[in-house]
Amino acid sequence: MKLAVILPAAGVGRRFNAGSEHEPTKIEKELAGKPVFLRALELFLQRPQVKQVLLAVHPERLEAFDFRWGDKLRFHGVKLIAGGTVERWETVAKAIDHLPADCTHVAVHDAARPMTPPAVIDRVLDAASRYGAVVPGLLVSNTLKRVEEIQDTASEAGADPLAAILPVSAQPAGRLWRVKETVDRSALMEVQTPQVFEAGLLRRAYAQITQGKLDPAGITDDASLVEALGEAVHVVEGDPMNLKITRPQDLELAAAVLEKRESARAAQLAKKRLFADEED
Repeated sequence: MKLAVILPAAGVGRRFNAGSEHEPTKIEKELAGKPVFLRALELFLQRPQVKQVLLAVHPERLEAFDFRWGDKLRFHGVKLIAGGTVERWETVAKAIDHLPADCTHVAVHDAARPMTPPAVIDRVLDAASRYGAVVPGLLVSNTLKRVEEIQDTASEAGADPLAAILPVSAQPAGRLWRVKETVDRSALMEVQTPQVFEAGLLRRAYAQITQGKLDPAGITDDASLVEALGEAVHVVEGDPMNLKITRPQDLELAAAVLEKRESARAAQLAKKRLFADEED
């Protein structure tokens, strides 16, 4: 297997309250001493199958990103390229044009997933040696509801008359939905990354868009394009700790998990030294 890794990182991070094009994005936020994207790409750097890592950022942020991180990326042999401007699939499509001609497989991994356990990557790559398209996933454990968004007219009608005269800052009611039905979750999975594909299969999948054979609206992952070809996509077990940094709270959770891991590692190392000293 000669593996090329694509890390799409062109999103503007609206749910993370991203600033202007000149300010660091969510993938540049520090996570236990390193930016999020660096932790994500380091997951692949020491793997013998990996021959190329491509980091694709928003074209309007490319120059500023290269100024901040280009030296470190080049040190690790990572190629920084311009991604798309609107949709994720655009970014991956542009990255495909930069793939080495001799790569046999392509892994697409969210640059905002910095904590993927190595065992998950092992499982995906092992299955990808036998199947053309493999993704990690978790069976859905929560109850799922199909809903429709509605206007909260009851809240407006029952507004507190004292709110207008008391010096209390108004709290927004937020969005409101009404349940239409409960969805059977027994055969549903939450899909993660990395998603690994035979290189030729991924190229064919994306050619559906460039050749005008498929409307990419609503496409949120690469496996969906392979499914549209009529090709099988296989799923291996993912991991709940394969967190995606989408909101500030996700970063806080990831930092807490990493701190716990580091504390456990330090305690284990101290224990080994203690027993070594006793043996001496």
